[in-house]
Amino acid sequence: QVQLVESGGGLVQAGGSLRLSCAASGRTITRYAVGWFRQAPGKEREFVAAIKWPGSKTSYADSVSGRFTISKDNAKNTVYLQMNSLKPDDTAIYYCAADQWGSGGGSIDPYEYWGQGTQVTVSS
Repeated sequence: QVQLVESGGGLVQAGGSLRLSCAASGRTITRYAVGWFRQAPGKEREFVAAIKWPGSKTSYADSVSGRFTISKDNAKNTVYLQMNSLKPDDTAIYYCAADQWGSGGGSIDPYEYWGQGTQVTVSS
């Protein structure tokens, strides 16, 4: 079993930055794909970014491409989401998820493990 814990959320003004962390325990996630998803009130959970294994190929939703960066620190068993130029539309609960088969991607289905989420609020 893999446990995922997100941190780093908070309240920030538009144009600001936050870095979210997703710390894994229970197993090393070196060979896992890890994704970030978000869910705003009244909306469905949507894909934000993912990093696959092998090769650490990254993918992003169009809405965050060029502003957000996903990265993985295998030594710390942690995945990060650097969020720059934040907009009010980025306000949501952000979840990280892990896929033990490494494929990951933008669909929710492949991900077996999920964290509890961290709130990000961007004020205008």
